[in-house]
Amino acid sequence: MNEELGMRNEEWKIGGKTLSSRLLIGSALYPSPANMEDAIKTSGSQIVTVALRRQAAGEGGGNQFWDIIKSMGIEVLPNTAGSHSAKEAITTAQMAREVFGTNWVKLEVIGDQYNLQPDPFETVKAAEILIKEGFEVFPYTTDDLVVAKRLADVGCKILMPWGSPIGSGRGLMNPSNLTAIRKQFPDLQLIVDAGIGKPSDATQAMELGYDGVLLNSAIALAQDPVKMANAFRYAIDAGRLGYESGTMQEREFASPSTPTVGTPFWHQFA
Repeated sequence: MNEELGMRNEEWKIGGKTLSSRLLIGSALYPSPANMEDAIKTSGSQIVTVALRRQAAGEGGGNQFWDIIKSMGIEVLPNTAGSHSAKEAITTAQMAREVFGTNWVKLEVIGDQYNLQPDPFETVKAAEILIKEGFEVFPYTTDDLVVAKRLADVGCKILMPWGSPIGSGRGLMNPSNLTAIRKQFPDLQLIVDAGIGKPSDATQAMELGYDGVLLNSAIALAQDPVKMANAFRYAIDAGRLGYESGTMQEREFASPSTPTVGTPFWHQFA
């Protein structure tokens, strides 16, 4: 336990790394670079997603941003945001590996601009090629069990189904679908990615047995991003502890917590 913050230091492994935080955090949309830095530090996250296009933007803000990320000493998860085909995503991933010096990549291939839904066909195609090239692929996908199976079949050890569309803040649209994926792939690392709007959404995802949550907008667009980052830090731990503890089964009818009516509870132990 971290006595100062009251948080756990439970270790877990993902992508060949051993970490303690199960919160993955994005680096976009913050009011300022300083605010981003404070929020990420407060969240306790040890993985931050970074878009190659932002780092490649050139001088000025791009360099300041990258300097801040490097100074925090946390794991960088480059993403292929903005890609609309397997070919484009593969090229972006290859460039990101050179820029950031990591074989990790968040594979994002958008198939629909209306709801930013990932293209399942191009995602699977890109994942298969990138894995053969030695990448540790973190594929962003929908909560479709068949797509999850295809990604697992081509060698993905990590799956990142959405809770709901990117930036929507709608939480978990289909908890039953996410539960099915968790049951089908007990040995894979599963991260809920996208759609998380409030801390209770993250808690719910963790209570389903997911290994972590990736989010950005819910923190960056809050009135107080730093305070919200702290809220999500606790929410992730609460959900994980609830899952590990084994929540009680739902009941159709009420059941008294003191079964012997009219008898003080301490008399039951006399």
